[in-house]
Amino acid sequence: MTIHSLAAQPQEQLKLKWLNVVFFGSFHALALLAPWYFSWSALGVMVFLHWLLGSIGICLGYHRLLTHRSLQVPKWLEYVLATVGALAMQGGPIFWVAAHRLHHLYTEDWDKDPYSSQRGFWWSHLLWVFYPRPEFFDYDTYKKFAPDLERDPFYRWLGRYFLLLQIPVAVLLYAVGGLPFVVYGVVLRIVLLWHSTWLINSAAHWRGYRNFSSDDSSRNLWWAALLTYGEGWHNNHHAFPNVAKAGCHW
Repeated sequence: MTIHSLAAQPQEQLKLKWLNVVFFGSFHALALLAPWYFSWSALGVMVFLHWLLGSIGICLGYHRLLTHRSLQVPKWLEYVLATVGALAMQGGPIFWVAAHRLHHLYTEDWDKDPYSSQRGFWWSHLLWVFYPRPEFFDYDTYKKFAPDLERDPFYRWLGRYFLLLQIPVAVLLYAVGGLPFVVYGVVLRIVLLWHSTWLINSAAHWRGYRNFSSDDSSRNLWWAALLTYGEGWHNNHHAFPNVAKAGCHW
């Protein structure tokens, strides 16, 4: 199955990768079990892990530290933060960092930005994963945009085995709280954190206000900032990508 791009790029054909559809679709289907396994403690575990893996892992670790080098920490702490980011199940650090660096290098370029908003809201939200382009998903290609991480054996290992990190998390949660903790702390948490992060690629290039005249359509979107621990101040970030904080006001 293929999808044709918009009329402005009639020569391009993209192939749907069914493995990705089944993988992401399975987690979304399992997340629908949440009402049957609800408990306040399970919900609390989900909220805590969403914060830990989203704020500390993705926002601080993958994004501010590894991608932009906006701060410096001891190497052992860098590894800890990167591992917390890998637990979010959004790809290994080399993949995530390379894609985001490309996004900043070629923001909204039709071909060079992996999740260009010029291709539409749903493309930048998730279709870029369902229709993977080789230049962004082939390791030998995208590693060139994260050479500092690719040289490090730990980050190469984390990129190969990040999916397996969910197993000890699931085992621990099951031992503590049974299936409700697994459904909420693993499955629902993964799905909600995926969409929280993807909203920055899609909604924050679509709606909101601008503090700075950056050469793109990035916006500050308050409700996306709430869901992503500040990442929704996206126009601020695009204007000053190497600054550790995203907010300009209280």
